Amino acid sequence: MMIGRDRLKDITPFVASVEHGSFTAAADSLHLTSSAISKSVARLEARLGSRLFERTTRRLALTDAGQAFYETCTRVLSELAEAESVLAAQRAIPVGRLRIAVPNTFGRMRVMPLINEFCQQNPEMQIALSFSDRFVDLFEEGVDIAIRIGGSTDFPPSLGCRFLGNERLIFCASPDYLAQHGVPDSLQALTERRAIVYDRVDGSTSPWHIRSPDGRTITRTLPYRMALGDGEAQVAAVVAGLGVAQMATWLLEKELASGALVPILPELAVEGLPLFIVWPRRKQLLPKVDALLATLDRLKISQ
Repeated sequence: MMIGRDRLKDITPFVASVEHGSFTAAADSLHLTSSAISKSVARLEARLGSRLFERTTRRLALTDAGQAFYETCTRVLSELAEAESVLAAQRAIPVGRLRIAVPNTFGRMRVMPLINEFCQQNPEMQIALSFSDRFVDLFEEGVDIAIRIGGSTDFPPSLGCRFLGNERLIFCASPDYLAQHGVPDSLQALTERRAIVYDRVDGSTSPWHIRSPDGRTITRTLPYRMALGDGEAQVAAVVAGLGVAQMATWLLEKELASGALVPILPELAVEGLPLFIVWPRRKQLLPKVDALLATLDRLKISQ
């Protein structure tokens, strides 16, 4: 244990020297002497067998090995700080900063109300919430918790995950559209109607998912009247009577309840994409992360 403590003791002066640009400035920040900082870094270089700094008369410059070691050290110190906060946080009040990544439409409609409620109940929390339909790299981008719709379900051991359920996809249209064009009574009749589809970020359009007679789900790409790259805009177009669409029920709850949209051929409803909460597993014990996970668990989708 003594060896481990000695190694950690040398890391702090090294990191301070990098961040302050000189041994003198690092010494001032740590309330040590310049000589103590210099000896600590020299001891570290001797133990590693690598030079960490290119020493010039004006400023310290990291070698390639020094840069790689600095990045490792900052990550280790950050993880130690998180671990200390877990041990020290005996009180139940979550504190600190959380960075969250959510899909655009699902984030606005379903996640944001829960985040607002969470912030009201936890005034010492600071939330940074980003909206994007791309899958963020939690470690690369420093994200604490993310909501994912679709994608691989084979998560690495470094990620914790919580399954929220699968979307339920239904066909729907407005009452005015059905009054004008008739209610489709078969899949063939449905495919003859004007389709309002989702325009994906890669430029393709989402196909319709259809249950085959043998129980499998197949996809069919249809000619469309409108392709919209926003779920709420797609709903608005269907409510306006511009065509029929296949959409997830979580997107349509208000419109279905009010009668602004009507399900078509409900027997053709199929299971859609899976939804997950994911987070770096090493952060799960942090009170702030655990508290938000408990709140977001209410996102579970009922069929």
